[in-house]
Amino acid sequence: MAQFHELGKTGEEIASEYLQSKGYKILETNWRKGQLEIDIIALKDDTLIVAEVKTRSTNYFGEPEEFVTRSKQKNLVKAANSYVIFKNFDLEVRFDIISILVRGDQYKVHHIEDAFYPTM
Repeated sequence: MAQFHELGKTGEEIASEYLQSKGYKILETNWRKGQLEIDIIALKDDTLIVAEVKTRSTNYFGEPEEFVTRSKQKNLVKAANSYVIFKNFDLEVRFDIISILVRGDQYKVHHIEDAFYPTM
């Protein structure tokens, strides 16, 4: 289990560096409210970005982004709503997925902007 958590942490670090290199300002990492968590919260062009990071060492069972379930999406929306209220922000919110495949020292980043939209 420790190796799994280490891979996830590595993926989140890679994702943060990637976003910063693209001009995003990282506001929070691993922001929590109760059982809800957002991997990365960033700001770009007056838009609040809520990013879910999925990291895998293989895509044998599917691409990492395929593991962001409907349930996870709903929880991200709830968490984002809590964050916006907590910070008293009046910004557009976008939900992204950052999919990372790590193989040894090499990695591949796939950034999916507007990966999903909040549903009622």
